[in-house]
Amino acid sequence: MKLKRYEILLPLTYNDGTEIEREKFEQTNAELVKEFGATTTDTVVAVGHWLYEGVIYKDQLLRFHIDAKNIKKSQTFFKKYKKVWKERFQQLDIWITAHNIEVI
Repeated sequence: MKLKRYEILLPLTYNDGTEIEREKFEQTNAELVKEFGATTTDTVVAVGHWLYEGVIYKDQLLRFHIDAKNIKKSQTFFKKYKKVWKERFQQLDIWITAHNIEVI
């Protein structure tokens, strides 16, 4: 079965270093499960570095994986919710990637 895997990186802290409330992750996970039926979340924290206006930021990130069958519907969902998540997590951007996968 051929699917598209989406990976979403969500920061564990706001840009000022304050920890993001757990409820925001739970709300996001609930939105994803409602739309796709399941999620997988890495238990290992990813570390990212990015440069913005001459300042280097360091993020600790939580990674969600979602496997989807309906690519067009999924793309529409992620474009809509990316805006919601940018506001919810107070970020300039939320990194969402898509990868072709085949389930054996």
